[in-house]
Amino acid sequence: MPHKNRLLLTVALASSLPAWAQTPAPATPGPQPTEQVIVPQVDRRDVKLPRFASNDFSVGLFAGSYATQNFGNSAVSGLRLGYHVTEDIFVEGTFGRTKVSDEDFRVVFPNVGIFPSPKQKLSYYNVVAGYNLLPGEVFFGRSNAKISQGYIVAGVGSTDFAGQKRQTITAGFGMRVVFKDWLAVQADVRDHVYTLDLLGKRSSTQNIELSAGITVFF
Repeated sequence: MPHKNRLLLTVALASSLPAWAQTPAPATPGPQPTEQVIVPQVDRRDVKLPRFASNDFSVGLFAGSYATQNFGNSAVSGLRLGYHVTEDIFVEGTFGRTKVSDEDFRVVFPNVGIFPSPKQKLSYYNVVAGYNLLPGEVFFGRSNAKISQGYIVAGVGSTDFAGQKRQTITAGFGMRVVFKDWLAVQADVRDHVYTLDLLGKRSSTQNIELSAGITVFF
């Protein structure tokens, strides 16, 4: 077949195809260039996070004066264990001991005392809940300030005195000065309320305790 006739036949066949067959096929996309040309080779290190002490628990020693109603003041000492639930709320268990004297009665009535001996042991324990009410700072000089916390406490416990064990309600307030993250000094005023019938009549007594002590946090 002559070359001219073959060309005419090819044009005629192409014009007879449907429109979709005449559309050229889309070009195949080539490989896309990467955004990062150089990938650094860095060795991964194992990082150990530091462990900070929570300081939620506390233990402390205290000493002071215990005013037993009708029997005067006496020295008191004891131990406190605490747990700080939040920044403002804490619970605390306390154990204290003192010796109460009935010498004032023996002066008025010679050879007659309320107790079998002139001094009688008194011990108590209680569990209180506390709330930090007045956070602030205490300044020692112009440039040295320490964190301070005023708080209130209330709870229940038991008092063992002169052979009688009485349920006790304890309430009071105090102030704590934090010198280190783990060390504080605090002072407390607490009232221990319980009933006694040592003088022939059972009545409720108010027994005020003034104390100061050192507390360690861990």
